[in-house]
Amino acid sequence: MMRGALALLLGMEPDITVVAQVAAGDAIVDAALLHRPDVALLDIELPGISGLDAAAQLHDETPDCRVLILTTIGRPGYLHRAMEAGAAGFLVKDGPVEELAAAIRRVLTGETVIDPALAAASLSAGPNPLTARECEVLQASADGVTVADVADRLHLSESTVRNHLSAAIGKTGTRNRMEAVREARQQGWL
Repeated sequence: MMRGALALLLGMEPDITVVAQVAAGDAIVDAALLHRPDVALLDIELPGISGLDAAAQLHDETPDCRVLILTTIGRPGYLHRAMEAGAAGFLVKDGPVEELAAAIRRVLTGETVIDPALAAASLSAGPNPLTARECEVLQASADGVTVADVADRLHLSESTVRNHLSAAIGKTGTRNRMEAVREARQQGWL
């Protein structure tokens, strides 16, 4: 419903044409390859793959398509990940549609557009302290599986998994891996 309403509102702008809408992250790249949009407006939380993963794929497979993340989840970690994925902008869904339309126009001209409050929070939060492997191990253990299961999933030894979990727990200042997962998600690192 929100996607349809947003498309309708943006379609009312005289210089914006909505060429496609998709309901799942894993349909984004195919739709972009078919319709060749100038700007892709993505949310982070999507069925299939996340908007952040889709942004990285779009950046690789359709480099002329600029990505603008529009989400309710305004976390500094997500902003960092979006920029690393090649996004040209990151906005939180609490502004008027006129501001979104203006941001789309700015992104189209090559500017980077970031929600000012989130930019300030991101600067004070600093970078993600977790390595890519620590994030991968935390993500794989998020559903409470055993260390052996995580090791099997990621093709690592159990001691390596324990080392990465221990490092992630220390870096997040938590007491156990489930708290570390929760904190990493809260910060937008996962």
